[in-house]
Amino acid sequence: MDQAKVARAKGKLLGDEAYASLAEIFSALGDSNRAKIVYSLLEQELCVCDIAGVVGISESSVSQHLRILRTLRLVRQRKDGRMMYYSLNDEHVNRLLGVCLEHVRHG
Repeated sequence: MDQAKVARAKGKLLGDEAYASLAEIFSALGDSNRAKIVYSLLEQELCVCDIAGVVGISESSVSQHLRILRTLRLVRQRKDGRMMYYSLNDEHVNRLLGVCLEHVRHG
């Protein structure tokens, strides 16, 4: 074992919380329905009923998935009258999904 390399690599590690958060995000996107929801929000905001139609699952299931995605700050909501619309939280989420999909397409 090269002690100098190990020490250098250890010195660059972030705190455990950062890796736990990263794992939660990838775990959330590891569900194909949640990945489809995030992908459907890449270029537009949608309401729960629209997302259900796109993904092909019930509105109740969409709501449960959105709750997880909101908790992880991957999506945000906007209320317009009685309707709630969902969109990606920020450009970071766009890039994250883009990089992952590029990897899948060229893998």
